[in-house]
Amino acid sequence: MDAIHASEFQEIYEKEKDKLNLIDVRTPQEFASGHIPNAVNIDIMDQAFAEEIAKLPREKTYHVVCRSGNRSGSACGYMESIGFKDVINIAGGMLDWEGETE
Repeated sequence: MDAIHASEFQEIYEKEKDKLNLIDVRTPQEFASGHIPNAVNIDIMDQAFAEEIAKLPREKTYHVVCRSGNRSGSACGYMESIGFKDVINIAGGMLDWEGETE
């Protein structure tokens, strides 16, 4: 699993935000309190997490974020274990994100 710091991801996001596949694995309540624009919320704590992840195309690149980088790291590990080739954990998560939120 690859990981990049939130500040590095911010640079990528600013250049390519419309092309990125960004998954926010926090709870819906956390997501509603502020998230990176264009992120899709798939709560890792939800029973439907595995089912929702399994619906995604495995050949795409995914950036995964949570509050601090722990849950997103777990999500990346799971995604790789079921055949995703390019998943990137955003280390530091939303705690270190300084870009826009919605």
